[in-house]
Amino acid sequence: MPISVNFLFIRSEMLDGIIVLVYYNNSVLNHLVSKVQFLIDPKSGVPFYRQIIEQVKFAVARGEIGPGDRLPTVRQLAVDLSINPNTVIRAYRELEIEGMLDTQQGSGTFVSNQQPDIDNVERQRMLDQILTDMLARAAAYGFTIDEVLNGLRQRKEEIK
Repeated sequence: MPISVNFLFIRSEMLDGIIVLVYYNNSVLNHLVSKVQFLIDPKSGVPFYRQIIEQVKFAVARGEIGPGDRLPTVRQLAVDLSINPNTVIRAYRELEIEGMLDTQQGSGTFVSNQQPDIDNVERQRMLDQILTDMLARAAAYGFTIDEVLNGLRQRKEEIK
């Protein structure tokens, strides 16, 4: 089990062709444990570096990671996701240009104080991608759209 100073790699799984990695971050300052889950879907048509960027932004927006939290090293994330390190470098570099990350030579890559700028167009695109994936999976198992909608309605009632 590889361990870095602030991130602890917990597990890696393959779910329907999607690589799932789970990391736990032990923040010394607030003693909270926050979970970051990186999902790479090779079938989505979205470049891997964009998937990493979106997941970091949404993890910050949801409060899973916050200012000062350390991200996995380029090498660690590339090995865990079985992708080229240049892909991770590109994602981290774009996030750094946007002000989302701070890279400190020899120390690592950290979440900055800047909040992510996730506009409505990007949120809608992400929702469309999630719905398309969900409907494709449901159809592969023989479910109709009406059955999926009924299932969602039942879930909504359970959550209330």
